[in-house]
Amino acid sequence: MPRGVTNAPRAVSPRFDNARAGRLDVRGMTAEARKGAFFDVDGTLVRTNLVHAFAFYAMNQGSILGTAWQTVRTVASIPLFWATDKLNRKLFNELFYRYYQGQTEDRLVVLADELFEEVLRPAIYPGTPRLLDEARRAGCRLVLCTGALDITMRPLARHLGVDDLIANRMHFVDGVATGRVVPPIIEGAHKALVVRDYCVREGLALEACHAYSDSFSDYPMLAVVGHPTAVNPDFRLRGVARTYEWPVISTEEG
Repeated sequence: MPRGVTNAPRAVSPRFDNARAGRLDVRGMTAEARKGAFFDVDGTLVRTNLVHAFAFYAMNQGSILGTAWQTVRTVASIPLFWATDKLNRKLFNELFYRYYQGQTEDRLVVLADELFEEVLRPAIYPGTPRLLDEARRAGCRLVLCTGALDITMRPLARHLGVDDLIANRMHFVDGVATGRVVPPIIEGAHKALVVRDYCVREGLALEACHAYSDSFSDYPMLAVVGHPTAVNPDFRLRGVARTYEWPVISTEEG
């Protein structure tokens, strides 16, 4: 089985904010909890993607003029987002998050709860609770590992009852988004790096850990753990899973 990326700089994974997210204090976990389960989100646990979240923010900016402009701007950019995502996931993230420039942190936090109730919660796959329960019963620490913003993911993480969150963090100056993400961008090979570093920091055995994703772009994260699983896989990931005899499962049905 191919392994993950090596000889790369240490990545620091954003952590659940205790005050805002009600994160479980993982330092209090028992010594037996030596393995983790790392879950991609979009397409794996929910039937949404990054553009769904941004479109919601764009259409809820508070003023009619601002909302109309952001909506038109978002719709016009969708073909560009799609093409860039297919070409280069890192470039897509850098381009996509520029569209958050000028939005206030307080407003994004408030809208995140509404986004969860109106967009994310209804989009949770029927099989997601079962998949998480199986990993929890196996003694795994449950960690969401996603290229979405941590602000967006905190309500979902609370609802799913996971233990930790690795996600992109928007860079703010005086409470206003600059349109840049705090490095490293959580995508592709960087996901493998943050998972590896997380395991070292938390004392988890990487070879005993599990990872779940629907996308070939997450191949490095899947390859770096001992137990990768393809969930609702795209065509390329399905082919890789078949080649390496990884389990293939679906969360689209309960």
